Amino acid sequence: MGTLFGASIFFSAFQQSDFFGRLIFLGLFALSAICWSVLIYKIWLTKNVKRICHAFQHAVSRHKERILELELHTLPKPRRKEIPHPFAHILGEIAAKTLEVLNKNLYFQEGKGRAFLTEPDLNLIGSQGLIAISKQKKLLEKSLFVLATTVTLAPFLGLLGTVWGILLTFTHLQSGATFSSNNLILGGLSTALATTVIGLVIAIPALIAHNYLKNAIRVLSSDMEDFLASLLSTLEMQYRKVE
Repeated sequence: MGTLFGASIFFSAFQQSDFFGRLIFLGLFALSAICWSVLIYKIWLTKNVKRICHAFQHAVSRHKERILELELHTLPKPRRKEIPHPFAHILGEIAAKTLEVLNKNLYFQEGKGRAFLTEPDLNLIGSQGLIAISKQKKLLEKSLFVLATTVTLAPFLGLLGTVWGILLTFTHLQSGATFSSNNLILGGLSTALATTVIGLVIAIPALIAHNYLKNAIRVLSSDMEDFLASLLSTLEMQYRKVE
């Protein structure tokens, strides 16, 4: 009941506003629709990424002894293609680079014995892993600018409506109208107040969601770095030559 009453207040304010005031309302409504679409999608995406990363890491930890022989399609993967899979991407890059370096070392050994990794080799492989992490982080942060922009833009649009509504009110008062006789004055006041409220109602959830997602991505980035360190440690144990 309260929701319907609140909606009716905003609808009434929209009807009483002038052309420019209605443009401000429409801008706020459009911004709200875009913001909530991005907000819901990114939270859903981030939660799915966290879930698949934990399952993937657990599966890899059970097969550390043959880490370069693992086939990605046999490991846990997202149910939908649009969901990023950071850990799989990191493992794929690390495995490909490690096999490339091992083949190079074996070639210069002229095929004698088993190929090993040197410290520079491990540093090179680690750098490849950091590049993979950076790419995945950028992918996870995609579209977050929409929420950051909404946090700043929505209150300013609300403020613009406030200033415009008050300006209309004073303009009609100067023309000799009174509060009780001129609907335009009431329309100006309702525009001023309603746009302010709508702007804040849009900005506050966007701010909370933006901070939540930034923190979630920061935690995922830390998890990716830990996963990379674990992979490098395993490779060092298995392929580093004891001097």
